[in-house]
Amino acid sequence: MEDLQPNDLQQTDLLQTKKRFTVRDLAQGAIIAAVYALLTIFLAPISSGLIQCRVSEAMSVLPYFTFAAVPGLFIGCVIANLLVGATIYDVIFGSLATLLAAYITYAMRKRFSKYLAPLPSVVINALVVGWLLTSIYGIEVSYWVAAGYVAIGQAIACFALGIPLLKLLERFRGKLFGEAH
Repeated sequence: MEDLQPNDLQQTDLLQTKKRFTVRDLAQGAIIAAVYALLTIFLAPISSGLIQCRVSEAMSVLPYFTFAAVPGLFIGCVIANLLVGATIYDVIFGSLATLLAAYITYAMRKRFSKYLAPLPSVVINALVVGWLLTSIYGIEVSYWVAAGYVAIGQAIACFALGIPLLKLLERFRGKLFGEAH
């Protein structure tokens, strides 16, 4: 097995994240979780179901800026799903989909264009929530139709709303996230 090389971005980046999770990161994660949950709950009528646009998913671009967004989005999704009355399967698998998408977004931030930051959320949520809608909620459409509807709603939230959010946050990156780009 090879020794960890300092210039190995993937491995050192993940190790450094573990070492540097600060009180500021904890606070950012908590704020992200609260905003995600509040947006989802406030906009509940359009945040769930076959035809949905979960506006809070615009925040899926946040892992592009900070690792604190990964647990923040996950916890926000858990809270939102619990409070909007989702099934336990949706709370678990829907929230894990958000966690996986956030982690992938964080992992790809230095290797791919910032304009692809929303893509993991669109794809993973389409696949997982499409399955939840057809298998757990019993929506009587094919899996691919359900996944397609979810993908459209996710694309609206993550790209149409998320990219402008990303561009806005980029201007204040140093102040908000304590780093320059």
